[in-house]
Amino acid sequence: MPELHSFLSLLISLIRREITGRYRGSALGLSWSLLNPLFMLAVYTFVFGVVMKSRWTIPDQQNATHSTGEFAVILFCGLIVFQFFAEVVSLAPGLIVGNANYVKKIVFPIQILPVVSAGSALFHAVISLLVLLVFAYVVFGGIHMTVVLAPVVFAPMVVLVLGVAWILASVGVYFRDMSQIVAPLVTATLFLSPVFFQRAALPVWLQPWLSLNPLAVPVESFRNVIIFGVQPDWMALGCYSLAAVVLAYVGYQFFQKTRRGFADVL
Repeated sequence: MPELHSFLSLLISLIRREITGRYRGSALGLSWSLLNPLFMLAVYTFVFGVVMKSRWTIPDQQNATHSTGEFAVILFCGLIVFQFFAEVVSLAPGLIVGNANYVKKIVFPIQILPVVSAGSALFHAVISLLVLLVFAYVVFGGIHMTVVLAPVVFAPMVVLVLGVAWILASVGVYFRDMSQIVAPLVTATLFLSPVFFQRAALPVWLQPWLSLNPLAVPVESFRNVIIFGVQPDWMALGCYSLAAVVLAYVGYQFFQKTRRGFADVL
């Protein structure tokens, strides 16, 4: 189909430009896509692993006696999920405003902009995942076969984040303060998600409510298949996937209906 081929070509071209444009002019170039998450990992590992001596109860083990290195790998796994979420959601409110020239072009599909943002963030997530697998192999002495399920457990969050991005991109055109509101909410999402702690560490009555955090199920599922070598909670992942599809559909429809006034506001 020529139209689909043209759309995919445009999407790939814009994602490539987004990735290369971010590091244009910097001395280290694309290396920053690796150095930034490693720096975050070092800081969080020192604070939570060394200073606060946080530990993780690994499945099939009775106590949390693992090393700081093992804790760092477990932490890094959750941070990869968060970084993807944060990158797309944080940029979403300014996507249309920052690309106002595209709004005037009738032939340009501006609904593709959140997809481009997600594609760029996914590229960085894949690089971080490759680094994680190297660390996991060195620290734990091997990589579990369940790693092949990583795309399966990550995909629902990509769909959900796209829905959120379409909504925020549209609202950001009419309400410019949205970027200021989203920033602290993203930070709160990080510290209220199981990136730094386990669900089991919460009071029993509070554990089910953790699933309301959009990062909870993806972080736990991603960590299970990458680090612990166990199957994800398929029931929770299925419910999350359904919610993601519904939100993506609602977000896309909302964007399409509200885009009619973009040119007047911009």
